[in-house]
Amino acid sequence: MIIKSFPVNPLSENCYVVSDDTREAVIIDCGAYYDDEKAMIAKYIRDNDLKPVAHLLTHAHFDHFWGADYIAELYGLPPRCPQPDRPLYDDVDEQVRSILHHSIRCANPPAGEDITPESVIPFGSHRLTVIPCPGHTPGGVCYYCEEEKVLFSGDSLFQNSIGRTDFPGGNLWTLIDALKALIKTLPPDTTVYPGHGLKTTIDAEHHHNPYLFG
Repeated sequence: MIIKSFPVNPLSENCYVVSDDTREAVIIDCGAYYDDEKAMIAKYIRDNDLKPVAHLLTHAHFDHFWGADYIAELYGLPPRCPQPDRPLYDDVDEQVRSILHHSIRCANPPAGEDITPESVIPFGSHRLTVIPCPGHTPGGVCYYCEEEKVLFSGDSLFQNSIGRTDFPGGNLWTLIDALKALIKTLPPDTTVYPGHGLKTTIDAEHHHNPYLFG
């Protein structure tokens, strides 16, 4: 499996393009805001002859889908959003005002099929399953590839930290409980690709993340 990370937008959000030797790919959290960021992602997909088959959101904060309209127009892929986060996605203008305290352009295309705990996203010879991880948002999820031991954690789990819970719909203890369960469930050598910052591992977070001791 090939994982390409694109740090994008003023908040340095990680957009991922995940593919394998079949050339099928999934795009996770396209938050590309500037035209050159969008062009860079499209160039990577074109240069590697990839065929995107899904655009997945780990949660519905605007910085994770700023580029969703571009992906929908270019590849015909509406973003698939966790079902409990649909109100955040559908009322993005209010979300932006509540977080930034001013308005900013954020065009969101109609969302595609909801992501639920039962969703399975196949691409090429791989598949991603859904692990609910609420707390940063009501519907936050992680995407897990069991055969590669890879987790895309969105803004739930970071290197030595966790996601903010002071935005509307956030809950600190809900997030901590979900992450502690996650760490007990997944193999220690699972690689974690977060929504911001550097990749880590489940083992490293088990031993060094101050929010997850005990």
